Amino acid sequence: MALADRLERDLVQAMKSKDKVRLSVLRLVKAAVRNAEIDKRVTLGDDEIVGVLRKEVKQRKESLIAIEGAGRDDLVQELHVEIGILEEYLPQALAEEQIEGIVREVVAEVGAVSKADMGKVMPIVMKKVGGQAEGRIVNRIVQQVLATL
Repeated sequence: MALADRLERDLVQAMKSKDKVRLSVLRLVKAAVRNAEIDKRVTLGDDEIVGVLRKEVKQRKESLIAIEGAGRDDLVQELHVEIGILEEYLPQALAEEQIEGIVREVVAEVGAVSKADMGKVMPIVMKKVGGQAEGRIVNRIVQQVLATL
């Protein structure tokens, strides 16, 4: 089932079950996906929708950091619930060991020999992990692997 269809189905289910928090989160996601479609003038595929979901999670995590400092425990709990709902739709993240294996394969494939080859390695690795790892984690692992060459 396509991710867009799953989001729509779950939105309808949240309406029927009167789950206000899930309904609110899914409506915001649907609006964010629609806005991205309007900006790009194309219907988004699963990979692009995953990108929108990651952006929504990132925004909530950044808000969480700011709110925790303000001592607003009620909002902190609400954001944790929203992040949990959003993460249900994200693909299972790869372990760092798996990412490192992919990085080592790509390094051998492109013949990278130093950190200067970061620009050759990163795009290929990001394509291979296909949204199953955050860019900053992949970047860190690529740097570590290239530093040992």
